[in-house]
Amino acid sequence: MQYILIAIGVIVLILLVTNIHVVQQSRAFVVERLGAYHTTWGVGPHVKLPIVDRVAKRVSLKEQVVDFAPQPVITKDNVTMQIDTVIYFQIIDPKLYTYGVEHPMSAIENLTATTLRNIIGDLELDQSLTSRDHINTQMRAILDEATDPWGIKVNRVELKNIIPPRDIQDSMEKQMRAERERREAILQAQGQKESQILVAEGEKQSAILRADAAKQSAILEAEGRAEAILKVQQAMADSIKLLNAANPNDQVVKIKALEAFQAAADGKATKIIIPSEIQGLAGLAASAKALLEEDKK
Repeated sequence: MQYILIAIGVIVLILLVTNIHVVQQSRAFVVERLGAYHTTWGVGPHVKLPIVDRVAKRVSLKEQVVDFAPQPVITKDNVTMQIDTVIYFQIIDPKLYTYGVEHPMSAIENLTATTLRNIIGDLELDQSLTSRDHINTQMRAILDEATDPWGIKVNRVELKNIIPPRDIQDSMEKQMRAERERREAILQAQGQKESQILVAEGEKQSAILRADAAKQSAILEAEGRAEAILKVQQAMADSIKLLNAANPNDQVVKIKALEAFQAAADGKATKIIIPSEIQGLAGLAASAKALLEEDKK
């Protein structure tokens, strides 16, 4: 009898140990009792009744990422493209996720493909290639609403790749190459234009500086001449003042007049008229000069 009690105790202990479950962080266990939903276990230790209770599903509450294979879609202008999508979702209700839909991932994939075809079917090729944000926003709103009864929240949808047909790609590459060549030609023309403008500006500034230098030179030369004339006139005035102060006689005046005529004759004048009163004095001066030269000999 004692052994039977020990055996029963061991069996109870084994059943107790094997029916203790510890739920980890960011996970949830959906528990059924006698085949019907009973409760959802959160984080921590839990004990289920043997035979009566059963853990129907272990659910991860972390955000999950699913990368679906490329799907063929047709645009409004009848261009077939391959587009693959990435879905970021999170399970917010383990009960609905367990009992809401059979094969949730397959359901999300098919829903994503049909939603993508509907959206792209209303857009032309160029719009499809340039409206990724618009497509992502529309798909996220539609998928989030459709998966809400399944206990799933779609946080984000991204179009990973948009692959148009080969001939469309070739045409796009040619168009891009032509656009790059056009921009390069425009940049070269702008560079040449700016270079010519700079050269013209340089020549203009150089001409202005040369003209200004010539102007300054002419001004300085004119000022020099004016100053020289002023000094000559000043010297003549001073000389006259000195003569007047010395009270010269007629002979001195005549000699000074003769010197003035000599200075005039030293220029380019071809004919000089000498007054009669100076002629005699000039002859006397010439005779005196001849006598002096004979004495020297």
